Amino acid sequence: MAQNWDDLRIFLGVARGQSLSAAGKTLRIDPATVGRRIARLEQRMGTPLFAKSPLGYELSAAGARLLPLAEEAEQAMGAAGDLMVQGAASGSEISGTIRIGAPDGCANFLLPQVCARIVEAHPDLDVQIVALPRVVNLSKREADMAITVSAPTAGRLTVQKLSDYKLHLAASPAYLRGAGPLKSKEDLQGHRMIGYIPDMIFDKELDYLSALGVQRVPLASNSVAVQFHAIRQGAGLGIVHDFALPAAPELTRILVDDVSLVRSFYLVRHDSDRRLQRLNRFAEALAAGIRAEIVHLEAAAILNE
Repeated sequence: MAQNWDDLRIFLGVARGQSLSAAGKTLRIDPATVGRRIARLEQRMGTPLFAKSPLGYELSAAGARLLPLAEEAEQAMGAAGDLMVQGAASGSEISGTIRIGAPDGCANFLLPQVCARIVEAHPDLDVQIVALPRVVNLSKREADMAITVSAPTAGRLTVQKLSDYKLHLAASPAYLRGAGPLKSKEDLQGHRMIGYIPDMIFDKELDYLSALGVQRVPLASNSVAVQFHAIRQGAGLGIVHDFALPAAPELTRILVDDVSLVRSFYLVRHDSDRRLQRLNRFAEALAAGIRAEIVHLEAAAILNE
């Protein structure tokens, strides 16, 4: 994943400097290396990102579309990094054990790297991630805080929106080679679908397939990770988080314009914990880290196509 962010960083350097030499000077990289990295990125994306002109390197149409996404990733990564540095400089060390509950998509593809960075910045902190295919019960103190896909409306809770995230249909090359046509949502009826066990969908925001008119799910699981690996194995089509796609670069997004979902993550805490500064600092670092990681991984998903 670091490689994908590095590609975006080099892309921004050329876009701003309008030459390989200017980008190389800013990034402290040899201009020839910058050129090779841009060529490799363009090859991977299947389209030119720059056009050579008398003025230097000008953005192509594809490059212009990528620019705001790359800048958003840069801002998010910078904000997360600044938060870590500020915390260390101010002596606001976080210690002890903090347990966070999360749906398994978030727990598998976002929290490991986000929490690893927080723990690295706070050596006396222990983070426990509870991955459950259901809503974590904070009233029973199953966790100190939880990430949810819907904002709860009952209970004495503090709710903070973390970030939107995107999902698309995806499939493996192995499945697509033997599959029928996929030109519209209507074609989904003739395909083997992978998704949630219908009576175990614990939040209406996760009921993706019924909204697409899919009546039957031949291969189902209450776990996002199981669904993800079934799709990787060529078992069928399924809805995949864009932030998970860099973990399986062989997967292809399908019907991107027709099936494009947006959902949100929320951080939920006990209302009585608002005065606990160690939890407040952890929640702040977690929120910044998740926002940055979603932007980073969703950009990487596009770069991998």
